[in-house]
Amino acid sequence: MIPQTEYTERREQLMAKIGNGTAIFRSAPVAVMHNDVEYVYRQDSDFFYLTGFNEPEAVAVLAPHHEEHRYILFVQPKEWDKEVWTGYRTGVDAAKEKYGADEAYPIAELGEKLPKYLEKADRIYYHLGRDRQFNDCIITHWQQLMATYPKRGTGPIAIESTHPILHAMRLVKSPTELEMMRKAVEISVEAHNHARKFTQPGRYEYEVQAELEHIFRLRGALGPAYPSIVASGMNSCILHYIENNRQMQENDLLLIDAGCSYGYYNADITRTFPVGNHFTPEQKILYELVLKAQLEAIAQVQPGNPYSSFHDTAVRVLVEGLMDLGLLAGDIEEIIKEEKYKPLYMHRTGHWLGLDVHDAGVYKHGENWQTLQPGHVVTVEPGLYIGLDAKPAEGQPEIDQRWRGIGIRIEDDVLVTESGHEVLTAGVPKAIEDMER
Repeated sequence: MIPQTEYTERREQLMAKIGNGTAIFRSAPVAVMHNDVEYVYRQDSDFFYLTGFNEPEAVAVLAPHHEEHRYILFVQPKEWDKEVWTGYRTGVDAAKEKYGADEAYPIAELGEKLPKYLEKADRIYYHLGRDRQFNDCIITHWQQLMATYPKRGTGPIAIESTHPILHAMRLVKSPTELEMMRKAVEISVEAHNHARKFTQPGRYEYEVQAELEHIFRLRGALGPAYPSIVASGMNSCILHYIENNRQMQENDLLLIDAGCSYGYYNADITRTFPVGNHFTPEQKILYELVLKAQLEAIAQVQPGNPYSSFHDTAVRVLVEGLMDLGLLAGDIEEIIKEEKYKPLYMHRTGHWLGLDVHDAGVYKHGENWQTLQPGHVVTVEPGLYIGLDAKPAEGQPEIDQRWRGIGIRIEDDVLVTESGHEVLTAGVPKAIEDMER
Protein backbone atom coordinates (compact mmCIF):
# COMPACT_ATOMS: atom_id res chain seq x y z
CA MET A 1 0.00 0.00 0.00
CA ILE A 2 3.08 2.22 0.28
CA PRO A 3 4.66 2.29 -3.21
CA GLN A 4 8.15 0.86 -3.56
CA THR A 5 9.34 4.22 -4.85
CA GLU A 6 8.67 5.69 -1.41
CA TYR A 7 10.66 2.96 0.34
CA THR A 8 13.50 3.67 -2.11
CA GLU A 9 13.33 7.39 -1.30
CA ARG A 10 13.50 6.65 2.41
CA ARG A 11 16.56 4.44 2.00
CA GLU A 12 18.26 7.05 -0.18
CA GLN A 13 17.55 9.74 2.39
CA LEU A 14 19.01 7.62 5.17
CA MET A 15 22.08 6.66 3.13
CA ALA A 16 22.74 10.32 2.40
CA LYS A 17 22.78 10.94 6.15
CA ILE A 18 25.14 8.07 7.09
CA GLY A 19 27.75 8.96 4.46
CA ASN A 20 30.47 6.33 4.45
CA GLY A 21 28.80 4.19 7.10
CA THR A 22 26.89 0.91 6.84
CA ALA A 23 23.46 0.60 8.45
CA ILE A 24 22.05 -2.73 9.58
CA PHE A 25 18.45 -3.52 10.46
CA ARG A 26 17.05 -6.73 11.89
CA SER A 27 13.48 -7.95 11.37
CA ALA A 28 11.26 -8.59 14.37
CA PRO A 29 11.39 -12.10 15.84
CA VAL A 30 8.42 -14.42 15.86
CA ALA A 31 6.64 -14.08 19.22
CA VAL A 32 5.37 -17.22 20.96
CA MET A 33 1.93 -17.12 22.57
CA HIS A 34 2.32 -20.48 24.36
CA ASN A 35 4.25 -23.69 23.70
CA ASP A 36 4.50 -23.85 19.88
CA VAL A 37 1.63 -21.44 19.10
CA GLU A 38 2.78 -18.12 17.66
CA TYR A 39 1.22 -14.67 17.67
CA VAL A 40 0.29 -13.14 14.34
CA TYR A 41 3.55 -11.76 12.97
CA ARG A 42 4.22 -8.03 13.28
CA GLN A 43 7.30 -6.61 11.58
CA ASP A 44 9.72 -4.27 13.33
CA SER A 45 8.63 -0.72 12.51
CA ASP A 46 12.07 0.59 11.50
CA PHE A 47 12.67 -2.43 9.29
CA PHE A 48 9.24 -2.08 7.69
CA TYR A 49 9.66 1.69 7.20
CA LEU A 50 12.75 1.13 5.08
CA THR A 51 11.84 -2.06 3.23
CA GLY A 52 8.12 -2.88 3.29
CA PHE A 53 9.27 -6.47 3.82
CA ASN A 54 6.99 -8.35 6.19
CA GLU A 55 8.73 -11.62 7.03
CA PRO A 56 10.82 -12.73 10.03
CA GLU A 57 14.44 -13.88 9.96
CA ALA A 58 15.58 -11.10 7.67
CA VAL A 59 18.32 -8.47 7.75
CA ALA A 60 18.57 -5.30 5.66
CA VAL A 61 21.94 -3.69 5.01
CA LEU A 62 22.45 -0.19 3.58
CA ALA A 63 26.01 0.37 2.32
CA PRO A 64 26.11 3.63 0.32
CA HIS A 65 29.88 3.35 -0.15
CA HIS A 66 29.76 -0.09 -1.82
CA GLU A 67 30.51 -0.03 -5.53
CA GLU A 68 27.82 -2.52 -6.58
CA HIS A 69 25.39 -3.23 -3.73
CA ARG A 70 23.98 -0.32 -1.75
CA TYR A 71 20.86 -2.12 -0.50
CA ILE A 72 21.17 -5.77 0.48
CA LEU A 73 18.56 -8.13 1.90
CA PHE A 74 19.20 -11.39 3.73
CA VAL A 75 15.99 -13.45 3.76
CA GLN A 76 14.63 -16.94 4.28
CA PRO A 77 14.98 -19.01 1.10
CA LYS A 78 12.06 -20.70 -0.63
CA GLU A 79 11.50 -24.09 1.04
CA TRP A 80 8.28 -25.88 0.16
CA ASP A 81 8.39 -28.30 3.08
CA LYS A 82 8.44 -25.35 5.52
CA GLU A 83 6.14 -23.02 3.57
CA VAL A 84 3.37 -25.61 3.54
CA TRP A 85 3.25 -25.26 7.34
CA THR A 86 3.89 -21.57 7.94
CA GLY A 87 3.06 -19.75 4.70
CA TYR A 88 4.66 -18.53 1.51
CA ARG A 89 8.06 -16.87 1.58
CA THR A 90 9.32 -14.23 -0.81
CA GLY A 91 12.65 -15.98 -1.28
CA VAL A 92 15.99 -14.65 -2.44
CA ASP A 93 15.26 -13.93 -6.11
CA ALA A 94 11.94 -12.18 -5.52
CA ALA A 95 13.52 -10.09 -2.74
CA LYS A 96 15.47 -8.33 -5.48
CA GLU A 97 12.61 -8.14 -7.96
CA LYS A 98 9.82 -7.19 -5.57
CA TYR A 99 11.62 -5.16 -2.91
CA GLY A 100 14.31 -3.46 -4.96
CA ALA A 101 17.39 -4.96 -3.32
CA ASP A 102 20.63 -4.66 -5.28
CA GLU A 103 21.59 -8.07 -3.93
CA ALA A 104 19.91 -10.71 -1.81
CA TYR A 105 21.23 -13.76 0.02
CA PRO A 106 19.82 -16.55 2.18
CA ILE A 107 19.83 -15.48 5.82
CA ALA A 108 22.16 -18.40 6.61
CA GLU A 109 24.92 -16.60 4.65
CA LEU A 110 24.84 -13.45 6.76
CA GLY A 111 28.00 -14.25 8.72
CA GLU A 112 29.93 -14.95 5.52
CA LYS A 113 28.67 -12.04 3.38
CA LEU A 114 28.26 -9.19 5.86
CA PRO A 115 31.97 -8.34 6.34
CA LYS A 116 32.40 -7.18 2.73
CA TYR A 117 29.76 -4.52 3.34
CA LEU A 118 31.49 -3.39 6.53
CA GLU A 119 35.20 -3.44 5.76
CA LYS A 120 35.26 -0.06 3.96
CA ALA A 121 32.69 1.67 6.17
CA ASP A 122 33.90 4.21 8.70
CA ARG A 123 31.25 3.17 11.21
CA ILE A 124 28.41 0.72 11.74
CA TYR A 125 24.94 2.15 12.23
CA TYR A 126 23.00 -0.35 14.28
CA HIS A 127 20.73 0.01 17.29
CA LEU A 128 21.55 -2.51 20.00
CA GLY A 129 18.10 -3.95 20.66
CA ARG A 130 16.47 -6.81 22.54
CA ASP A 131 17.97 -9.54 20.35
CA ARG A 132 21.14 -10.18 22.34
CA GLN A 133 22.34 -12.91 20.03
CA PHE A 134 22.20 -10.59 17.03
CA ASN A 135 23.74 -7.77 19.06
CA ASP A 136 26.67 -10.10 19.78
CA CYS A 137 26.90 -10.97 16.08
CA ILE A 138 27.31 -7.30 15.10
CA ILE A 139 29.76 -6.59 17.91
CA THR A 140 31.84 -9.64 16.94
CA HIS A 141 32.06 -8.48 13.31
CA TRP A 142 33.09 -5.03 14.50
CA GLN A 143 35.77 -6.42 16.85
CA GLN A 144 37.20 -8.59 14.10
CA LEU A 145 37.42 -5.65 11.72
CA MET A 146 38.98 -3.46 14.40
CA ALA A 147 41.62 -6.13 15.01
CA THR A 148 42.77 -5.85 11.39
CA TYR A 149 42.31 -2.07 11.15
CA PRO A 150 46.02 -1.25 11.75
CA LYS A 151 47.01 -3.37 8.73
CA ARG A 152 44.26 -2.19 6.38
CA GLY A 153 43.62 1.37 7.51
CA THR A 154 39.91 0.98 6.77
CA GLY A 155 36.95 -0.30 8.70
CA PRO A 156 34.31 0.86 11.17
CA ILE A 157 35.82 2.53 14.20
CA ALA A 158 32.50 2.88 16.03
CA ILE A 159 28.97 1.53 16.34
CA GLU A 160 26.31 4.22 16.34
CA SER A 161 22.57 3.87 16.91
CA THR A 162 20.34 4.37 13.89
CA HIS A 163 17.56 5.83 16.04
CA PRO A 164 18.50 9.54 16.10
CA ILE A 165 18.67 9.70 12.30
CA LEU A 166 15.89 7.34 11.30
CA HIS A 167 13.39 8.37 13.94
CA ALA A 168 13.72 12.02 12.98
CA MET A 169 12.72 10.92 9.48
CA ARG A 170 9.78 8.88 10.77
CA LEU A 171 8.40 11.84 12.75
CA VAL A 172 7.37 13.72 9.61
CA LYS A 173 4.64 11.77 7.83
CA SER A 174 4.51 11.68 4.05
CA PRO A 175 1.22 12.17 2.13
CA THR A 176 1.06 8.39 1.59
CA GLU A 177 1.57 7.68 5.28
CA LEU A 178 -1.16 10.18 6.14
CA GLU A 179 -3.51 8.36 3.75
CA MET A 180 -2.87 5.17 5.72
CA MET A 181 -3.44 6.94 9.03
CA ARG A 182 -6.64 8.53 7.74
CA LYS A 183 -7.91 5.08 6.82
CA ALA A 184 -7.06 3.75 10.29
CA VAL A 185 -8.87 6.76 11.75
CA GLU A 186 -11.91 6.31 9.49
CA ILE A 187 -12.37 2.72 10.62
CA SER A 188 -11.77 3.59 14.27
CA VAL A 189 -14.25 6.46 14.14
CA GLU A 190 -16.94 4.13 12.81
CA ALA A 191 -16.17 1.61 15.56
CA HIS A 192 -16.33 4.20 18.35
CA ASN A 193 -19.60 5.66 17.13
CA HIS A 194 -21.13 2.19 16.90
CA ALA A 195 -19.84 1.23 20.37
CA ARG A 196 -21.43 4.29 21.95
CA LYS A 197 -24.83 3.38 20.47
CA PHE A 198 -24.42 -0.27 21.45
CA THR A 199 -23.55 0.45 25.10
CA GLN A 200 -26.32 0.09 27.69
CA PRO A 201 -26.71 -0.96 31.32
CA GLY A 202 -26.48 -4.72 31.85
CA ARG A 203 -24.06 -5.38 28.99
CA TYR A 204 -20.49 -6.41 29.67
CA GLU A 205 -17.37 -4.49 28.76
CA TYR A 206 -16.18 -7.37 26.59
CA GLU A 207 -19.35 -7.14 24.50
CA VAL A 208 -18.45 -3.56 23.61
CA GLN A 209 -14.87 -4.65 22.90
CA ALA A 210 -16.18 -7.33 20.53
CA GLU A 211 -18.28 -4.77 18.64
CA LEU A 212 -15.30 -2.44 18.25
CA GLU A 213 -12.90 -5.10 17.06
CA HIS A 214 -15.49 -6.68 14.75
CA ILE A 215 -15.65 -3.40 12.83
CA PHE A 216 -11.85 -3.13 12.79
CA ARG A 217 -11.49 -6.45 10.97
CA LEU A 218 -14.66 -6.09 8.91
CA ARG A 219 -13.33 -2.86 7.37
CA GLY A 220 -9.93 -4.32 6.51
CA ALA A 221 -7.79 -3.28 9.46
CA LEU A 222 -5.19 -5.70 10.82
CA GLY A 223 -6.94 -5.52 14.17
CA PRO A 224 -6.53 -3.42 17.31
CA ALA A 225 -3.51 -1.13 17.36
CA TYR A 226 -3.16 -2.01 21.07
CA PRO A 227 -5.29 -3.94 23.59
CA SER A 228 -8.66 -2.21 23.62
CA ILE A 229 -9.50 -0.44 26.89
CA VAL A 230 -13.21 -0.68 27.71
CA ALA A 231 -13.41 0.54 31.29
CA SER A 232 -16.66 1.17 33.13
CA GLY A 233 -17.29 2.56 36.59
CA MET A 234 -14.24 2.51 38.84
CA ASN A 235 -12.26 0.69 36.11
CA SER A 236 -12.06 4.01 34.23
CA CYS A 237 -9.53 5.15 36.84
CA ILE A 238 -7.05 2.44 35.70
CA LEU A 239 -5.07 3.95 32.83
CA HIS A 240 -4.33 0.70 30.98
CA TYR A 241 -7.25 -1.44 32.10
CA ILE A 242 -7.72 -4.36 29.67
CA GLU A 243 -9.60 -7.06 31.61
CA ASN A 244 -12.88 -5.76 30.09
CA ASN A 245 -15.02 -8.19 32.09
CA ARG A 246 -17.29 -6.00 34.25
CA GLN A 247 -21.04 -5.70 33.78
CA MET A 248 -21.96 -2.05 33.19
CA GLN A 249 -24.43 -0.28 35.47
CA GLU A 250 -26.88 2.61 35.03
CA ASN A 251 -24.84 5.45 36.56
CA ASP A 252 -21.44 4.31 35.25
CA LEU A 253 -19.22 6.15 32.87
CA LEU A 254 -17.63 4.06 30.13
CA LEU A 255 -14.13 5.02 29.00
CA ILE A 256 -13.17 3.48 25.64
CA ASP A 257 -9.57 3.87 24.48
CA ALA A 258 -9.26 1.95 21.23
CA GLY A 259 -8.01 2.27 17.68
CA CYS A 260 -7.16 0.02 14.79
CA SER A 261 -3.99 -0.66 12.83
CA TYR A 262 -4.26 -0.33 9.06
CA GLY A 263 -1.18 -1.39 7.11
CA TYR A 264 0.74 -0.99 10.37
CA TYR A 265 -0.35 2.66 10.72
CA ASN A 266 -2.39 3.37 13.81
CA ALA A 267 -5.28 5.35 15.23
CA ASP A 268 -5.67 6.09 18.94
CA ILE A 269 -8.99 7.48 20.20
CA THR A 270 -10.53 7.82 23.65
CA ARG A 271 -14.05 8.83 24.53
CA THR A 272 -15.88 8.75 27.87
CA PHE A 273 -19.67 8.76 28.09
CA PRO A 274 -22.56 7.61 30.32
CA VAL A 275 -23.60 3.97 30.15
CA GLY A 276 -27.16 5.16 30.77
CA ASN A 277 -28.77 8.25 29.30
CA HIS A 278 -27.17 11.05 31.31
CA PHE A 279 -24.11 12.11 33.29
CA THR A 280 -24.49 12.45 37.03
CA PRO A 281 -23.89 16.05 38.20
CA GLU A 282 -20.32 15.25 39.35
CA GLN A 283 -19.51 13.34 36.18
CA LYS A 284 -20.75 16.22 34.06
CA ILE A 285 -18.69 18.81 35.94
CA LEU A 286 -15.47 16.81 35.56
CA TYR A 287 -16.22 15.90 31.94
CA GLU A 288 -16.70 19.57 31.02
CA LEU A 289 -13.39 20.39 32.69
CA VAL A 290 -11.48 17.69 30.80
CA LEU A 291 -13.13 18.72 27.52
CA LYS A 292 -12.16 22.37 28.10
CA ALA A 293 -8.58 21.30 28.80
CA GLN A 294 -8.50 19.22 25.63
CA LEU A 295 -9.92 21.93 23.37
CA GLU A 296 -7.48 24.53 24.67
CA ALA A 297 -4.60 22.04 24.37
CA ILE A 298 -5.50 21.21 20.76
CA ALA A 299 -5.40 24.95 19.96
CA GLN A 300 -1.70 24.87 20.92
CA VAL A 301 -0.86 22.24 18.30
CA GLN A 302 0.66 24.68 15.84
CA PRO A 303 3.83 24.62 13.69
CA GLY A 304 6.65 26.34 15.54
CA ASN A 305 5.27 25.67 19.03
CA PRO A 306 7.29 23.50 21.40
CA TYR A 307 5.93 19.99 21.91
CA SER A 308 5.34 20.79 25.60
CA SER A 309 2.91 23.63 24.88
CA PHE A 310 -0.25 21.55 24.64
CA HIS A 311 0.55 19.58 27.80
CA ASP A 312 1.31 22.72 29.76
CA THR A 313 -1.96 24.26 28.61
CA ALA A 314 -3.99 21.20 29.57
CA VAL A 315 -2.37 21.04 33.02
CA ARG A 316 -3.11 24.69 33.76
CA VAL A 317 -6.77 24.38 32.74
CA LEU A 318 -7.20 21.21 34.82
CA VAL A 319 -5.48 22.70 37.87
CA GLU A 320 -7.55 25.89 37.70
CA GLY A 321 -10.74 23.85 37.43
CA LEU A 322 -9.78 21.52 40.28
CA MET A 323 -8.99 24.50 42.47
CA ASP A 324 -12.42 25.97 41.73
CA LEU A 325 -13.96 22.65 42.81
CA GLY A 326 -11.94 22.53 46.03
CA LEU A 327 -10.04 19.42 44.93
CA LEU A 328 -6.76 21.36 44.88
CA ALA A 329 -5.76 24.35 47.02
CA GLY A 330 -2.88 26.79 47.30
CA ASP A 331 -0.77 28.75 44.83
CA ILE A 332 -1.39 27.60 41.26
CA GLU A 333 2.22 28.05 40.19
CA GLU A 334 3.45 25.98 43.13
CA ILE A 335 0.88 23.25 42.45
CA ILE A 336 2.01 23.00 38.82
CA LYS A 337 5.73 23.23 39.55
CA GLU A 338 5.59 20.61 42.31
CA GLU A 339 3.10 18.49 40.33
CA LYS A 340 0.65 18.30 43.21
CA TYR A 341 -2.08 17.57 40.67
CA LYS A 342 -0.52 14.21 39.78
CA PRO A 343 -2.65 12.03 42.09
CA LEU A 344 -5.57 13.11 39.86
CA TYR A 345 -3.78 13.47 36.50
CA MET A 346 -0.69 11.31 36.35
CA HIS A 347 0.23 11.10 32.66
CA ARG A 348 1.32 13.55 29.99
CA THR A 349 -1.18 14.92 27.51
CA GLY A 350 -0.06 13.06 24.39
CA HIS A 351 2.53 11.26 22.31
CA TRP A 352 3.69 10.87 18.72
CA LEU A 353 1.53 8.60 16.56
CA GLY A 354 2.35 6.66 13.40
CA LEU A 355 3.78 3.21 12.67
CA ASP A 356 3.97 2.73 16.43
CA VAL A 357 1.14 3.84 18.70
CA HIS A 358 3.73 5.58 20.87
CA ASP A 359 5.66 6.48 17.77
CA ALA A 360 9.38 6.92 17.29
CA GLY A 361 11.01 10.30 17.75
CA VAL A 362 12.52 12.40 20.52
CA TYR A 363 10.46 14.80 22.59
CA LYS A 364 13.38 16.89 23.84
CA HIS A 365 16.83 17.93 22.66
CA GLY A 366 18.63 18.45 25.94
CA GLU A 367 16.55 21.04 27.79
CA ASN A 368 14.71 22.16 24.67
CA TRP A 369 11.46 20.59 23.58
CA GLN A 370 11.03 19.35 20.02
CA THR A 371 9.43 21.97 17.80
CA LEU A 372 6.17 20.94 16.15
CA GLN A 373 6.29 21.00 12.36
CA PRO A 374 3.96 20.09 9.49
CA GLY A 375 3.64 16.32 9.14
CA HIS A 376 3.89 15.58 12.85
CA VAL A 377 0.93 13.67 14.30
CA VAL A 378 0.26 13.80 18.04
CA THR A 379 -2.43 12.56 20.37
CA VAL A 380 -4.02 15.09 22.72
CA GLU A 381 -5.51 13.25 25.68
CA PRO A 382 -5.97 15.00 29.02
CA GLY A 383 -7.84 13.19 31.74
CA LEU A 384 -8.88 13.07 35.38
CA TYR A 385 -8.88 9.91 37.48
CA ILE A 386 -10.26 10.02 41.01
CA GLY A 387 -10.01 6.44 42.19
CA LEU A 388 -11.80 5.06 45.19
CA ASP A 389 -8.49 4.97 47.07
CA ALA A 390 -6.93 8.09 45.49
CA LYS A 391 -4.77 9.97 48.00
CA PRO A 392 -4.22 13.72 47.59
CA ALA A 393 -0.73 15.14 47.45
CA GLU A 394 0.78 16.41 50.70
CA GLY A 395 -0.98 19.52 51.90
CA GLN A 396 -3.92 19.12 49.49
CA PRO A 397 -7.59 18.79 50.50
CA GLU A 398 -9.18 15.45 51.21
CA ILE A 399 -11.31 14.18 48.33
CA ASP A 400 -15.04 14.14 48.98
CA GLN A 401 -16.67 10.77 48.38
CA ARG A 402 -18.98 12.16 45.68
CA TRP A 403 -16.04 12.59 43.27
CA ARG A 404 -14.57 9.14 43.77
CA GLY A 405 -14.76 6.40 41.17
CA ILE A 406 -14.86 8.85 38.27
CA GLY A 407 -12.31 8.47 35.47
CA ILE A 408 -12.45 10.58 32.29
CA ARG A 409 -10.14 10.81 29.29
CA ILE A 410 -10.77 12.44 25.91
CA GLU A 411 -8.26 11.74 23.15
CA ASP A 412 -7.94 12.86 19.55
CA ASP A 413 -5.29 12.39 16.87
CA VAL A 414 -4.06 15.75 15.59
CA LEU A 415 -1.98 16.50 12.49
CA VAL A 416 0.26 19.55 12.43
CA THR A 417 -0.34 21.42 9.16
CA GLU A 418 1.37 24.37 7.44
CA SER A 419 -1.14 26.81 8.89
CA GLY A 420 -2.20 25.13 12.13
CA HIS A 421 -3.65 21.70 12.78
CA GLU A 422 -6.27 19.17 11.70
CA VAL A 423 -8.15 16.97 14.15
CA LEU A 424 -8.13 13.69 12.23
CA THR A 425 -10.55 12.02 14.66
CA ALA A 426 -13.17 14.79 14.67
CA GLY A 427 -15.76 12.28 13.41
CA VAL A 428 -16.24 10.95 16.96
CA PRO A 429 -18.40 13.44 18.88
CA LYS A 430 -17.36 14.64 22.32
CA ALA A 431 -19.72 17.50 23.24
CA ILE A 432 -21.89 16.92 26.31
CA GLU A 433 -25.09 16.88 24.26
CA ASP A 434 -23.66 14.20 21.98
CA MET A 435 -22.50 12.00 24.85
CA GLU A 436 -25.95 11.95 26.47
CA ARG A 437 -29.06 10.32 25.00
